[in-house]
Amino acid sequence: AGTVEKITIPTDKFKHPKGYAYVEFTEASSVEIAVGLSDTELKGREIKVVAKRTNVPGMGKGKGKGGRGGKGGGRGYGKGYGKGRGGYRPYYRPRYGRGGYRPF
Repeated sequence: AGTVEKITIPTDKFKHPKGYAYVEFTEASSVEIAVGLSDTELKGREIKVVAKRTNVPGMGKGKGKGGRGGKGGGRGYGKGYGKGRGGYRPYYRPRYGRGGYRPF
């Protein structure tokens, strides 16, 4: 498809390949040729080739999904880290029950 600059094969923690690879070409025109080879057979296995997605500016800013904050989504609900309603609670503990004063 063209001149290959670099090939990266991701592996799991046991050093086994995950089943996909990243191929970097020297010329951008080689990408269209490589994508045209999708759904073809290579050494007895069907391959799928997709072009790298382009990053959208503004996405990925902040923490967590949608940039709302860390654990708990930043909306003040649920257990765990985050704002409002409890703060850090590694396990469920009733807020008001038998016993004296419990600040947390």
